[in-house]
Amino acid sequence: MKRNQSGFTLIEIAIVLVIIGLLLGGVLKGQELINSAKVKNLAGDFKNIPVAIYGYQDKYKATPGDDLLAVSHLSGASGVDAGGGNGLIDGNWNSTTATDESFNFWQQIRLAGFGPGSTDKSSPEYIPQNAVGGTLGVTNVSSSPISGMKGTYVICSGSIAGKFAKQIDLTLDDSNTATGTIMVNSNTSGTPSVALATGSVTDDATYTVCLGF
Repeated sequence: MKRNQSGFTLIEIAIVLVIIGLLLGGVLKGQELINSAKVKNLAGDFKNIPVAIYGYQDKYKATPGDDLLAVSHLSGASGVDAGGGNGLIDGNWNSTTATDESFNFWQQIRLAGFGPGSTDKSSPEYIPQNAVGGTLGVTNVSSSPISGMKGTYVICSGSIAGKFAKQIDLTLDDSNTATGTIMVNSNTSGTPSVALATGSVTDDATYTVCLGF
């Protein structure tokens, strides 16, 4: 009895391999675009917050969070706490203490119209998050979690993958995560520690990225 055997030809196999290659290329390109969008969003936080601070200072001649006359400047709003008026934003960058200026900072810039978000300090959405779900915060250079930061104010963004941290530094600074205006380490406390050099930043680990200005 004669049997007919059939299988894929070389041309058919080649076509399948080409299709698989195109699909993989599309997936990788899509992931690359997603990662680029995240880095752009993360970098945008470091650009937008200084604008909010300078806008508030220009309008009220005071620093948000530290505003001694916040109650009168932001009249009509409830639950506004005055700051110390020393020109600094006191408190840890990731503070959840209602009396800290770094915590009140967000309410004051939002009430002044310089930023989006809830003005209710008891709301779970009050503390802003970055594009990867990490905490976003502001403090003064003396309370920075990274030692050696330059400037008066420090913006910190947490839980950022090392590969994104390096891209942010490359985009906004000198591509060295241990020097310049942007520095990186894994510290989340109020006790400063040294920044990590770019070669010590692991792509898949998470870090705190800070900008001094």
